Amino acid sequence: MAGCKPQAESAGSKQKVKIPIDPVTRIEGHLKAEVEVKGGVVVDAHLSGGMYRGFEQILKGRDPRDAVQFVQRICGVCPTAHATASALALDDAFGVELTDNGRIARNLILGANYLQSHILHFYHLAALDYVNGPDTAPFIPRYGNNDVRVPKEINDVAVGQYLEALEMRKICHEMVALLGGRMPHVQGIVVGGSTEIPTREALNAYAVRFHKVKQFILEKYVPIVYLLAGPYGDLLKTGIGHKNLVSWGVFPTDSKGNTLLKPGVYTDGKDYDVDPAMIKEYVKYSWFEDSTTGLNPTEGETKPNVNKKGAYSFIKAPRYNDKPHEGGPLARMWATNPEISKVGQEKLGVTNFRQIGDAAFSILGRHVARAEETALVAMAVEEWLEQAQPGKETFVPAEIPESAEGLGMTEAPRGALLHYIDIKDSVISNYQVTSATIWNANPRDDMGQRGPIEEALIGVPVPDVENPVNVGRLIRAYDP
Repeated sequence: MAGCKPQAESAGSKQKVKIPIDPVTRIEGHLKAEVEVKGGVVVDAHLSGGMYRGFEQILKGRDPRDAVQFVQRICGVCPTAHATASALALDDAFGVELTDNGRIARNLILGANYLQSHILHFYHLAALDYVNGPDTAPFIPRYGNNDVRVPKEINDVAVGQYLEALEMRKICHEMVALLGGRMPHVQGIVVGGSTEIPTREALNAYAVRFHKVKQFILEKYVPIVYLLAGPYGDLLKTGIGHKNLVSWGVFPTDSKGNTLLKPGVYTDGKDYDVDPAMIKEYVKYSWFEDSTTGLNPTEGETKPNVNKKGAYSFIKAPRYNDKPHEGGPLARMWATNPEISKVGQEKLGVTNFRQIGDAAFSILGRHVARAEETALVAMAVEEWLEQAQPGKETFVPAEIPESAEGLGMTEAPRGALLHYIDIKDSVISNYQVTSATIWNANPRDDMGQRGPIEEALIGVPVPDVENPVNVGRLIRAYDP
């Protein structure tokens, strides 16, 4: 992390230290964190998203079919998720139902990107919170006291895998490109399905690459995450947060709405079905006009106000039933509750994900959730490869409606993703995006409730204010 200059403030007989971290490094965007530390722990936190993208304005007046390509530029690391959400919204608006082969082709494109994204997150963004590489870039600069506890033999294995993971990510990109045309920013996901009818040669080429990635995930990625649980066992008790979760579901398994990773809401210890009407976005502390606060995305407006008093982020504060909720692998695994890997069963002594209990709501628990999800998606990709039918149609043509609305809800690797489109006179009149990171890295809402990462930072140990290692660990565990 960069820009860390602790500032002490007088607080009676005790010292309260304010630590600004700007930017937070090793993440996929622009984020500033400011935490207040007292008595060796974080007592308050503010997260500030510093980038305004403005895609909602860019899309107005355009051909609805353009949206799939434009929104992929929201994120270079998960463009396929935005393409999928946009295509789902268009499918809804155009009234089109995919062929089975079109559904499977989309799953294979998004599935490959999921594997790449999770490998990227652990090895190339988060792993350096737990291991030391050589004193060369990209392993330096790093904190002088970075609390690395793993023995040398595990450290060396992890660093070796760091380099191997670069190759795995390249292979995953090739898998996406085989069916999606290219990566990043695929061309193959469109309203009505997929443009590429898979050939036997393309599926075989995908399969050859996939088996290398699957082997890496099962034999190296998942085991190394569990190896961290020994020396970093305290991080299974740190970073709890609100303990509220949202998952919209992802990877349809049929035409009836069933998905591999299940939709679900977990609020105050109880499970609920997803109801999109319960979503509202608040902007009291965001650089948007107050007139747009408290709106459901289907009513949403995007009106920036960079001079707004009291605001500190370009991220809106989405709430489900007016409460902060976390999205991402933890939420999806909690909603799905699958059987975990054999390695996980041996290390944790449990069979299903929810049996992990409160330890799942922690810094290291979120890494465990992501690793287990990666293994689960890999096994599903293998099934989709068997189900894909060479030469069978993947696209259903449909006319642009003169007037229609569409809602696309899916999951990006880092959380719940929603796209909404309103079509009038056959062009886009309104487009709203509630991105995955918006659910986790948002600021306070109109009711004063902290966002999920802000809340999870409370109580995080910072024994050395010059080296706030655990602050970075917590933030990066969410993959913002």
